[in-house]
Amino acid sequence: MEAVNMKKTDPKIVVAVDESDESMYALSWCLANLISQTSTSNLVLLYVKPSPPVYSSLDASRYMFSTDVIVALEKYGSDMVNTVMRRAEAICRKSTTKINVERIVGSGDAKDEICNIVSKIKADTLVMGCHDYGFFKRAILGSVSDHCAKHVKCPVVIVKHPKQI
Repeated sequence: MEAVNMKKTDPKIVVAVDESDESMYALSWCLANLISQTSTSNLVLLYVKPSPPVYSSLDASRYMFSTDVIVALEKYGSDMVNTVMRRAEAICRKSTTKINVERIVGSGDAKDEICNIVSKIKADTLVMGCHDYGFFKRAILGSVSDHCAKHVKCPVVIVKHPKQI
């Protein structure tokens, strides 16, 4: 039997990032433990911002929403994306490994959007931080990492922050 030399492309690792220390720790952990030291790796920083609220000209209390308020809320959302991505990219720059970093920003429900994007880009691994909300909060809000672990096709690594251990 003849051996076939199959060169696998460099793996694509997606790290879901948000405003939390837990997600930034998961990114650091990924860089230290999953990224190859000998070849260039492909890392995707994925941030999902909540869907923009739908505004009518009147809110529930019958007051007018000014255009300025709506613009300010949209600007806040954009600023949050930039802040999170700058933090994540700063962590990547500290890494001594060769990585190609790509930024993807989704919008909507984080659980569904992460799963959709991971599937669409054919990620090899998804890395997520664990917020460790506890039973009651998790029962009400649901766990994004649990949902993704059950619904994506690639392996999912859920990283606990040392303060949770």
